[in-house]
Amino acid sequence: MFIVCLDLEGVLTPEIWIEFSKKSGIPELSRTTRDEPDYDKLMRWRLDILKEHGLGLKEIREVISGIDPLPGAKEFLDELRSFTQAVILSDTFTQFAAPLMKKLGWPTILCNELIVAPDGTITDYHMRCENTKLSSVKAFRSIGYDTIAAGDSYNDLDMIRAGRGGALFRSTDAIRAANPDIPACEEYDELLRLIRGFMR
Repeated sequence: MFIVCLDLEGVLTPEIWIEFSKKSGIPELSRTTRDEPDYDKLMRWRLDILKEHGLGLKEIREVISGIDPLPGAKEFLDELRSFTQAVILSDTFTQFAAPLMKKLGWPTILCNELIVAPDGTITDYHMRCENTKLSSVKAFRSIGYDTIAAGDSYNDLDMIRAGRGGALFRSTDAIRAANPDIPACEEYDELLRLIRGFMR
């Protein structure tokens, strides 16, 4: 039995923080897990910038409402789910994810939670568990699933390596070069072929 574990941002949707960086005019917020392997360091830095500019959940949600899935992403996900189970494992937050899940046909997503003050200020965040993606893959394997994973960032590498197979999807040159043993692809059709191959 297989379950395919997919990253969200960069794989199925644009990067939320990059889109917010463009709309807010704050270039520093374009930094993502493709650039910074330490997620806690990245998020603390983001929260400090939001506080400095007086921005909160409302402003980020307004940007998210205008984000569409990457071209072909919903069709890819529909095809994938026609022959295997799939789950999105993301370090994003429930408060960000819902509009995107609606546009993708409500796939299952496991993500984290923001801590938000009554005035909408994001004061902190709560990770579902330590090493969320790797922990999830290990949990799926403990209940009898072989996992196949795809992602684009540093925080996807552990879940990709922990399963039956995995791939980098539209990743950076630096991440691909540092991980030459992991297949890399740019198109959804190619990713589907890789997934089917891992299932043989």
